[in-house]
Amino acid sequence: MRNLLVTIAYDGTDYHGWQVQPNGITVQQAVQDAIEKILGKRENIVGCSRTDSGVHANNFCFNMRTESPIDPFRFVGAMNAVLPDDIAVKECVKVPMEFHARYDCKGKEYIYKIWNSPQRNPFLQDRYLHYKKPLDAELLNKAAQAFVGKHDFSAFCASKTTVEDFVRTVEYAAVTQNDEEVCFTVKADGFLYNMVRIMVGTLLEVAEGRISADSIGKIINSLDRNQAGRTAPAHGLYLNKVFY
Repeated sequence: MRNLLVTIAYDGTDYHGWQVQPNGITVQQAVQDAIEKILGKRENIVGCSRTDSGVHANNFCFNMRTESPIDPFRFVGAMNAVLPDDIAVKECVKVPMEFHARYDCKGKEYIYKIWNSPQRNPFLQDRYLHYKKPLDAELLNKAAQAFVGKHDFSAFCASKTTVEDFVRTVEYAAVTQNDEEVCFTVKADGFLYNMVRIMVGTLLEVAEGRISADSIGKIINSLDRNQAGRTAPAHGLYLNKVFY
């Protein structure tokens, strides 16, 4: 028996998130289908996170305990030969048997991508949020610094979550601009349900003058979801890095 850590990238447009569900195709299901074709057995795999419908990943990790003797390098090539075109295996390495992709994760980095232009870009459909009005990235970056630190992020969590602990530590948060591309990048030891998308929605309402740029700290302290901004669409969000 071995334990393998596998890193994949995927375009989440056509999937109902990562985790297997009865009502639609998911990334986990597609990956397990491919593994079954390669190894002749439907192995159980443990993902580092749960991503929503339409969310993408530049780097998503899962571990798989298997009795198969397949070489990790060969496994990468074999998987990429049978996976759908919108999912790719990037790396496979052997890890200790006790390693768990979710519980051993020390932090994650997400990027939210915005195409900031009056004209939409057809090549970025379902991969960026198209936002027509000009954004002041410097102002938004300054406002985003209030997210940094250890806080109770109840105000930045979807109401239907079942977690009991809403405290997370944000290591950094930044808004950057490169021509028409505006990106919000945030790293934390963990994220609540829809947390990044609500952060982005709040920053967009700062840009629109609905929320003052210096009030994010007050919103965090309120613990009130109604005080924060809207939930930004899923298709601009990417799980960018996973830290172990």
